[in-house]
Amino acid sequence: MNHSDKPATIAAHAAGAIDAQSGGVVPALQPSTTFMRDADYNLLRADNTYSRDNSDNVRQAEKVLQALEGAEETLLFPSGMAAIAAVFRTLPNNAEVILQSGIYWGTTVWVRDFCQRRDVKLHEVDAEELPQACKAIKANLVFIETPSNPWLKTVDIAALRSIIDGLLVVDGTAATPVLTKALAFGADIAMHSATKAINGHSDVLAGVLSTRDPGTAMWQAICADRKMAGAVLGPFEAWLLTRAMRTLPLRVERMSQNALALATFLHAHPRIDDVLYPGLPHHPGHGVARQQMNGGFGSLLSVLVAGGRNEALAVIGKLNLFLRATSLGGVESLVEHRHTIEPDTGIPENLIRVSVGIEHIDDLVADWTQALAS
Repeated sequence: MNHSDKPATIAAHAAGAIDAQSGGVVPALQPSTTFMRDADYNLLRADNTYSRDNSDNVRQAEKVLQALEGAEETLLFPSGMAAIAAVFRTLPNNAEVILQSGIYWGTTVWVRDFCQRRDVKLHEVDAEELPQACKAIKANLVFIETPSNPWLKTVDIAALRSIIDGLLVVDGTAATPVLTKALAFGADIAMHSATKAINGHSDVLAGVLSTRDPGTAMWQAICADRKMAGAVLGPFEAWLLTRAMRTLPLRVERMSQNALALATFLHAHPRIDDVLYPGLPHHPGHGVARQQMNGGFGSLLSVLVAGGRNEALAVIGKLNLFLRATSLGGVESLVEHRHTIEPDTGIPENLIRVSVGIEHIDDLVADWTQALAS
């Protein structure tokens, strides 16, 4: 394969992943957990000892993500939360952390518990207040999510990098590396739940960390933690992930187009109070999103229905194409009443989180039109 830095080419060719033994244009699945040695007890392949840290399929998927992210090194994990946990477990006791508030609730809950157990001082800071907090607090680690889930707030990665001394970790799950290369804006580590749009087919759990400097003590500690704690992705899941990523740029492009069109339609609808989506000009983070999201604004948006809980649930109940399920970034469109999932976190009862898929936009708009009809 000719080298290219274009995401569509990298993805379609899976960064050159083929089956060299058979000549197949698709890489083979190798499920073995252990690997042979010769009569002198030398490994037949020096890079394959045991699958906890050695897997051709995992390395192939990591190579694709590394190229898409523009990273020096990439590691796959069995879930997004496993990737986040690997980062935080490198912190020493009595460290200081700034965590963006209003992000994925699973991250917040786990980080709170971890910091309490490890005597790590935690500062939860709203996206708008991050610059002030980062100037005032000398944190070992700053963890942000942009765009955030479900508030869709955006954070200027480069501006934040310029005022902090510690490590900056960016969860870019809603953007994917196709739309935002966080490392290029100054992040030390880019994190994604690959379960979402990177895989995009609602059939694989995976997480990913990428770095621009694999020589740091923190990254080396993450590598050691993944190996010894066993936070590894299985070969079949990695094979499926590689397969799915071949269409990642196409899917992200279509989903972003659909999401913008649906958000624009809903924002003008009399039964909608507001739409939270960085692609809309009225969104407070629209300017930042335009600077650091290339080619679209992602598939995730939140819709505030006029009224309260009952009105929101009534709309959700009438939707047909939008499946009622918890996740985002898949080829199928999903809706979620987030307050039901996170009842005590300040999520408005009239908020519907929407993950827009690749269906025809006319059908998606028609589904919401009938669901909002009086």
